[in-house]
Order: sequence, then structure tokens, then C-alpha cells
Amino acid sequence: MGLLAGRTLPFRWRYAKIQKEGYCSMYGLCGKRSDGKLLNCPLAVPSVKPDELLSSKIQSLCPEITGNICCTADQFDTLRTQVQQAIPFLVGCPACLRNFLNLFCELSCSPNQSLFINVTSVVKVNNTSTVDAIDFYISPAFSKELYDSCKDVKFGTMNTRAMEFIGGGAESYKEWLAFIGRQADLGEPGSPYAINFPSTVPDSSTIKPMDVPVYSCGDSLLGCSCGDCPSSPMCSDQTPPTPHHKRKCSIKFDQLLRFFIGHTVRCPCFCIPGWGFSLRKRERAVTSPRSKPLLTDKSPDEVHSADEKEYSSGPMRYGTWVARNPTVVLCSSLAIPLLLCLGLIRFRVETRPEKLWVGPGSKAAMEKEYFDSHLAPFYRIEQLILTTIPKSEHSKQPGIVTEENIQLLFKIQKKVDGLRANYSGSTVSLTDICLKPLGEECATQSVLQYFKMDPENYDDYGGVEHAEYCFQHFSSAATCLSAFQAPIDPSTATAFVITYPVNNVLDQTGQENGKAEEIMPMVKSQNLSLSFSSESSIQEELKRESTADVLTIMISYLVMFAYISVALGGIPRPSSFFISSKVLLSLSGVLVVIVSVLGSVGFYSAIGIKSTLIIMEVGVDNMCILVHAVRRQPLDLSLEGRISNALVEVGPSITLASLAEVLAFAVGSFIPMPACRVFSMFAALAVLLDFLLQITAFVSLIIFDCLRAEDSRIDCFPCIKVPTSDGDHNKDRGVRDLGLLGRYMKEIHAPILGFLGVKIAVVAVFIGFAFASIALSTRIQPGLEQQIALPRDSYLQDYFNDLAKYLRVGPPLYFVVKDYNYSLESNHTNLLCSISQCDSGSLLNEISQASLAPESSYIAKPAASWLDDFLVWLSPEAFGCCRKFTNGSYCPPDDQPPCCSPDEGSCDIGGVCKDCTTCFLHSDLQKSRPSTVQFREKLPWFLNALPSADCAKGGHGAYTTSVDLNGYETGIIQASAFRTYHTPLNKQVDYVDSMRAALDFSSKVSNSLKIEIFPYSVFYIYFEQYLDIWKTALIDISVGLGAVFIACWVITCSLWNSAIILIVLAMIVVDLMGVMAILNIQLNAVSIVNLVMSIGIAVEFCVHIAHAFSISRGNRGQRAKEALSTMGASWDHAHKAGGVIVLCFSRSEIFVVYYFQMYLALVLIGFLHGLVFLPVLLSICGPPSRYVLVESSPSSEEPETSTELN
Repeated sequence: MGLLAGRTLPFRWRYAKIQKEGYCSMYGLCGKRSDGKLLNCPLAVPSVKPDELLSSKIQSLCPEITGNICCTADQFDTLRTQVQQAIPFLVGCPACLRNFLNLFCELSCSPNQSLFINVTSVVKVNNTSTVDAIDFYISPAFSKELYDSCKDVKFGTMNTRAMEFIGGGAESYKEWLAFIGRQADLGEPGSPYAINFPSTVPDSSTIKPMDVPVYSCGDSLLGCSCGDCPSSPMCSDQTPPTPHHKRKCSIKFDQLLRFFIGHTVRCPCFCIPGWGFSLRKRERAVTSPRSKPLLTDKSPDEVHSADEKEYSSGPMRYGTWVARNPTVVLCSSLAIPLLLCLGLIRFRVETRPEKLWVGPGSKAAMEKEYFDSHLAPFYRIEQLILTTIPKSEHSKQPGIVTEENIQLLFKIQKKVDGLRANYSGSTVSLTDICLKPLGEECATQSVLQYFKMDPENYDDYGGVEHAEYCFQHFSSAATCLSAFQAPIDPSTATAFVITYPVNNVLDQTGQENGKAEEIMPMVKSQNLSLSFSSESSIQEELKRESTADVLTIMISYLVMFAYISVALGGIPRPSSFFISSKVLLSLSGVLVVIVSVLGSVGFYSAIGIKSTLIIMEVGVDNMCILVHAVRRQPLDLSLEGRISNALVEVGPSITLASLAEVLAFAVGSFIPMPACRVFSMFAALAVLLDFLLQITAFVSLIIFDCLRAEDSRIDCFPCIKVPTSDGDHNKDRGVRDLGLLGRYMKEIHAPILGFLGVKIAVVAVFIGFAFASIALSTRIQPGLEQQIALPRDSYLQDYFNDLAKYLRVGPPLYFVVKDYNYSLESNHTNLLCSISQCDSGSLLNEISQASLAPESSYIAKPAASWLDDFLVWLSPEAFGCCRKFTNGSYCPPDDQPPCCSPDEGSCDIGGVCKDCTTCFLHSDLQKSRPSTVQFREKLPWFLNALPSADCAKGGHGAYTTSVDLNGYETGIIQASAFRTYHTPLNKQVDYVDSMRAALDFSSKVSNSLKIEIFPYSVFYIYFEQYLDIWKTALIDISVGLGAVFIACWVITCSLWNSAIILIVLAMIVVDLMGVMAILNIQLNAVSIVNLVMSIGIAVEFCVHIAHAFSISRGNRGQRAKEALSTMGASWDHAHKAGGVIVLCFSRSEIFVVYYFQMYLALVLIGFLHGLVFLPVLLSICGPPSRYVLVESSPSSEEPETSTELN
């Protein structure tokens, strides 16, 4: 090439080392490498005075250099070209940029270059010596301040520090200088010669380290924003948020919950016993051993008083009418449910997750709709996770970065590329639907991108060593850029996480039909594990789940009804087994339940409401109670009398229990989650229909069964009649035997509970467990694990486990700004941006501050800001970015077409873009901000500008969907988004807490800036319900308990009795919550429905015993014993326990957790409270009997007493 200085130089100057003020160590360009990088001449010459044009150019880039210089015009152009790649990263922080430019200006053009630069190695290029290595002496103060001013500067496009790109992620000034001084390999960006930065100066040397003025990032004139310089004095009062201590918050919540629930249970439990003991004397005054029960052996027309007649006349008349017209009642009662069943022709099951778990009035749903319509629907995610398998349980997991595994990944990628799916009649592949932000290449996130997704590049690039190199230099090495020209952040060393972003279309769902059957054998052959998921995977698995457990549920119901068929018949005598059995009646009762359920489903299907996958349980306890009540009646009464007396005896409790269940489910219908709301609606109507059919159709069926038995006809075959002896017939006359369970209750269970010590122990244990449950319930975590909602054998189970274990980045988080006024008159720009001259409390600065405390804010990184990058892109300092041709049209950077042909190996300065100029001069801007017209004109340019080495701030790809340009000409941008990421979220509580933190943060910033801002992430729509889940649970439980209390009060007309039932119900619910905490069952809409449903079901555990107690005779202990002997034997929930136990074999974890565990706990807790605690409580402080002694006129020598309704 020869010398480019334009003057003849003596030969001795070429190699002489002159360390003297006013002398150069390098001057001119003497050659270039094979990759086109220009090399300096090792000439020790005096500095020269530049011409006026060169001087003005140098002043624009290097204002610290005045007078003579040590660089030629070509050298300066080379310097300008090299630093322009770094300027867009740093221009947002003026102090950092100035220090960075001073470093390279002094290196290239300082007139005293020889004082701090020593050429240590030269190399021959075309027989000309060129610089190959130098020592560059810098003062420690300059080095440290240079790094400190730049270490926190953000590169918003990638949500990371600029140091990751311009410093290789350096953590100290020594590491940064080492990165800057590294001699670049061929084709790599960086210095063409090695630059060493010695830390000490030899004692005998005349070297004087370079020590030009250096600026702090908090400098008053060149200061940076708080986001780029957290240590700035102006930011010192903005300390990052303190870590969130969950323990403190949970203690406060414990106190609130304990006060709310504890006082509800504690006060009545301690007050009522005292009340009961104070009434003991009054009770003894009205008790008589000769009192008679209401239900006598007399005919229905013989009642003892006017009050009693008023109380029982309705059920008696109804029972008599049904007994006389069973066929009419049966047919008419079944007509309406059967008509409702016609709606089943429109039966549909809802499986779409957003329709199952998101309420129509959801704020998160509205914000998602706003985001999708104004910006763009979030791209769909298809993901593969390839992991190594440890050789043994306790051995270390092997590394996955091996040649065999990478080659396997190439084979898997080939299979994926070959997948085809049918969409809207067209065959599509991954290439057709993948996200392509920067051209024609898919934005696949894979380690294969380090080889440009091409297996032929594997050996050429260096194989495994190249991959490991890119793990450390993914942001700075050009050979590590992906096929779509963006850096790929590496994953872990024990797993390959491959993500396929796929374009999304609003309100349309594609069918990803690609399968993994062909891939699995390839993976297993190398002792690896593969898990995968597509966007439609959850929906498809929910569809499969809808049929996966049909057999299990059917067996569950069969077990329950098989037990019922045996329980209804009691213990028959061998001689009359075929007559006294109740199999046909039980099956008829099963049909009644089925018709009620189908009628409910049919009604809602007819009006267009889809069913859910949640099963419902419609109780058959009332049937058992009705049958046993009829069996208890003496057979010397007429059939009409037995039916009437049975309805009088148990009718109120049956009505109350059913009404309570209906009310409980009705309360559940107010839960916002559609799946649980629809379930509650279906269940409420089913229970109502079941109750109506029980007191109509089933009573008719009991009458038919009694007529069959009296006529000695065989059960299940009523057409066959068998002869019976009068002896057998007479054995059944009179009062029925209590049966085995009845005798146990009367002779063993009730007497044991009558001991004073047992009573004290029972009260202490049950109240103690209630208090323990109150404390335990505060540990219940909100959420619903995705693994639980899926079948146990779902391939997504492994995927979610691997996702939590290996993924090191959280979900994307967007802060959406509505109605941003970009006019110069408005201050919105400075209230949002985070570069120089932006407000210290701006949105982006606040996000940056929050990211410093990720454990409480759940914000992992500063936000990628289109606004910051746009202002930097406009800046005259970023002279390679916003440029225009002479005709005023957009001129791209020099390394992009048409300035540079992509086929050329390198791009020389000049060509069609040689006359391009920056869009603006400093004088064109007002305080570095564009005018309204300038902003409006250049924003589309920025959003269409491709990023490249000469200008990394181009907005195309990174910000294409971040700004809504509809109507922006008015000066208002309706919607714009700033992207960051949550921290890795592994548990449901993490998702809930992160959403709550983002909402709190945006609310605080919105109020501070007076700008409407809301956070958005793809999972918010599903987790919004958990923000106030405790409030919802407590309100629903309270309303449910209140509704049942009022129903009890209205039907029983006894405030005392209703209060006792309320206490026991509250204790059952509290104990169930304690069991939830022990079993780690989360609080969600499903468990809330179960808790509310438990109130309705728990009524059955209480109301029948309480009602029997209120109509029994004797003192409290005698009445409690009689109530246990009668209703305790009839009230039997063993069928529920048997049916629930079958659910533990379910393939769906949701059935096991929320229906096996919770329901079994409810049955056991309710059983203990209903048959142990409630009788003890009633014996201590139960209400007085509804019947008192009425002395009648003596008609004989012995006075006679009768009972009357009180």
C-alpha cells in the first residue's frame, strides 16, 4: 500500500522509539489484514497540524484533542467507523460515551502519543511493517472511572447491560481493558492488533500514563440517568425496594384470620355451655318420665293439640295424598326433569383454558384484549427440553454439551422441520408459521443457532469448542450471532432448551399436530430425556382428561349405590330375604339421582351454557333417612299412616338439609372462575331437582316397595309372589328392631358419650383441633399447580417439571402506557425515558431501580425501551443511525443495502451512501429532544430500521409491535409497551406474588406520573383470581354459613338450635381448612367450591341429629341418646367414603387432591362432628324440647299425660 501520510519520511523514524512530548508512536495506515481491517504504521514521527476540515472532524468526535495530531484523515475515518458501532450502546449516558471516546481518541490521534503508547510488535504485510501489538499506559484513576461510568449503562433492546456487548460482560475495569485490547480473529469485530494495558510503569522509563479528564456518570453536565448510573447523587434518595419478607405479611394475615375465625368459634363454644348449665334446673322442672313422643301408634287423624296439629298437618296430609295416588305423583314428578333432559342434545364440554379459568369481567382479560388489539397478540410458544439422565439417584447429572448430543439435536431439528400440519385446509410447516423478526429466518432459540442452524457449519466453526466459546461471548462475538442475526442467551449445561416462537393470530387457534413418537427413540438411545409442549397442549390434554376418568367415576358411583342398596334393606331375615331386600328400590333411587343430574345439565345446555370437567355429587342420604323413617313405623299402622308419620318425623330435616345444599351451591355460583361458577350452578339445580324428586317420585317408589313386600313379592321380580307363613308375618308386627347400627348407637356409642369425663375430653379435643386448624389455615398457599390439572400420565407432567428445573428466565413482562403525548409541549417523554435529561423518577428509571431488588419486585432486568432507543437513534452522536439522503429519504447504515451489498466481503466507505448526512444537528433539537413534527416523521423510520453492527439501535424486530401507530399523527400514541422479564417463577405462589408486585408497582408509578400504565404478562389472565382469593374464600364461606343459619332459623323457628348448627358447621369448615394445610392443598376456585359445598353437605351431618334431639323426650342426655339411636342409625355416610376412596385411583391428579383427599377429609370430619361432638354439645347446652307436658283430665285412676308442640 505504501505510506498514506503524503510525505517522505526518513527510514530511521520507522523503528525508533521516541518517548517525547509532541511525538507519535503510530502514524498512517500501512496495510490491511485479509479480512479488510486496516493496520497502523509503527512510525515515531512528530505530531502534525491538521487542515481545517480534518480539524473540525476531530473536534466533533474528540473535543479534548486540539492543535497537532498523530493521525491522518484515513486513520480518523477508520477510528470513526470503528467507534460508531459502540456509540449507540453508550450515547444514552453522555459521561460514559465521552470517556469511552476519549480513550480511543487518545489512542489514535493524541499529539503526545509516544508518552503512553509503546509499539511492542510489528508484522510484515506486503513487505511493509505494520503494528501488531502495543502497550497502552493509562492511569489507574482514568481506568477505574471509565469502567464505573459505563458499567451500569443499559442496552434496552436486549434487556441487559451494554457492557455485555462492548465489554464481554466485564465485571471490573481490568476485564474490560483486557476485552478491548484482545486482538480480533479474522472476521471478528475488534482491534486488528493487540493492545496491552500494563498496570505499572518501568522505573527507568519516561512513560507517562494517559490521564485526560474523566467524567463521572453523575456529573452535573454530562450526567447519566438513574437507570444508567444508580450511584449518581441525584439518585441517592431512590433506594431500591426493600426485600419482601413474606413472614411478616403472613403474621399479619394470621392475626386477621385468627381473629375472624377464632372469635366466630370461640365465643359461642364457651358461652353456650354456661348457658346450658344455667338452664339445667329449668329442664328438670319440665321433664317427666311419662312424657310420650309426638309420633304415637295412633292414626294420622289423632293428634294431641292444636299446635301439634298445625305443625304436622301439612306433611301428614301430603303423605296421605301420595300414599293414595302414588302412580300420579310418580309420573307427574318425572315429567319435568325428563323434559329438561331434552336439552342434552346441545350438550358441550368447555375445554379452552381461558374460558374455564377466566371470568368475563376480569380486568386482566380486558387488559389482554387491549394489548392484543392495539399492539399484537403474544406469540405462541412451542418448546423442547432435552436433558441428561444421572447414572444413579445420587450421582451428578452429566453435562449435555457433547458432540453426540449436539449432533442428535441437529437430527431432532430436522425432524421438527419436516413436521406438517393441516390448518384451514392448507399444509403448513414450522417455517410457514414461525416468528421472523429480522427477515426470513425463524427466531428459534436454540444452541444450534451458534452454528446458524446448519449442520454443515458444525465442523467449520469448531464444534463443541465453538459452542462453549459462545456460551461466554454470545453477546460480543460475531460468529455467535444466530441465523436471524441476534444474540442467543445460553441455557444451562445440563439441558438444551429449544423454543420455537410462532406467530399468533387474534381469536384464532391453530392445530399443532406434530408428534414426538419418532423423536423419542432417538433420544432414549443416548440415555437422554425429552419433554415438550406446544401452545395447544394443555387444551388437548384437558380434552383427553374429560374422558380419561369416566370409568373411575362410574365405579365410584357404583360403589356408593351398591352400598346404598344393601343399607336400605337393613339386615333381612334369611326366611324373608327376597322380600325384605331393597335392591330394586335402591336402583330406582339411583335413577332418580341420575335424572336430577341430567335434568340440570340438560337445562343449562339448552340455554347455551357449556359443562365443565368437574364432577358433582348429589346426595342420597335423604333417601336412606326416608326409608329408615318408614321402617321405624309400627306395621300395625296403615301404609298411609306410616308414610305420613315418616314425613312428619324427617320432613323438616330433609327440607333443611336440601335447602342448605342448594344455598351453598348458589353462593358458589358467585365465584368469578367460570369452571367453578358453572359447576355450582349445575349442582344447585341438580340438588333442587333431586330434593323434589325425593319427596315425590321416591316417596311413591317407597309406597310401591311397601305394597310389594306386604304382598310377599320378590324384590327385583315383583311379578313373582312367594307364600309366607303367618308366623313370619306376625314377627314383623309391632315396633321394628333398631338393627345392628341402631343397637350400637343406643347401647354403646350413646352411653359412652354420656360420661362427664368423655364429654370434657370431646369438647377439649374438638375445640383444640379447631384452634390448631385456624393456625394451620394461614399456611395455605393460593394457586392451582398445572400438573394437578392434567392427567397423571400426561407428557406435560415431565415438561412442567423440567421447565421449573432448567429454565433460567421468567415470563416476559410488559408495562403498557396508554395515551402517551409525545409533543414537545408535553413532559411525557421525560417522564417515561431513562437516558440523559430524563426525570429521575421516570417509568423506565423506576423499572431499573426495581430490578435491583428482584426478590421483592420480581423484575429481573431493566426494560427494553423503544423510546430510549429512538431518542438515541435520532441523536447526532449516533451518526451511523438516523441518516438521510440528499433528497430527504431514509439512508440506512453503511453496512446495509443499498450502501453495502450483502454479497461483498467488506463495505468500504463511499458508494451510494457517501453523501448521507445525519438527520439532525444538535441545533435542530431542543435540549436533545425532537420537536413534535420531527418525532412524528422519524418514528416510522426507526421502527422500520434494521439493526446492524454500524447501528444496533434499529427498531425493526425488537420494537415492531411495541408501538401502536394508529392515529399517532395527532401527537398521541394510544398504546406503547416497554418489555422486561419476571424472575424465574417455579411455584404458583411465585406467579401470584409477581403479579401482585407488578400491579402495585404500576399503580404507584401511574399515580406519581399521572399517566395510565398497566402491567401485562401472558399468565396474568389466569392468576388474577388468586390476588384476592382469601377475601373471596372468607366472603363465600361467611355468606354460605349465614344463608344456612337463616334457613335453619326459618324452618326450625329455633334461634338456639340454629346457633348450635352454625357453630358445628363453622368448626367443620375450619377443620377442613386445617387438613388442607397439612396435605398442602392449595386455595383456588376448586377448593373454595369444595369448602362452600362442604357447608351444604355438613348440614346433613348436623341437622338430622339436631332435629331428632329437638323432638325427643327426656332430659338432654336422654334426648341426645334417643337422637343417636334413631337418626344416628339412619344417617349413614359410609357410601360416600366408599365412593370417594375409588377416586384415589384416578388418572387425574385434580380428582385425587380435590375430590379424594378433600372429600374424604370432609366425610371423616363431618362424621366425627355429627356423631361425636354435636351429641355431646347438645347434651350440655342443647335447646329445650319442642314438646312439654300437658296434664289431661283423669279418665281413670291413673292420671295421663300427653305432649304438645311448644
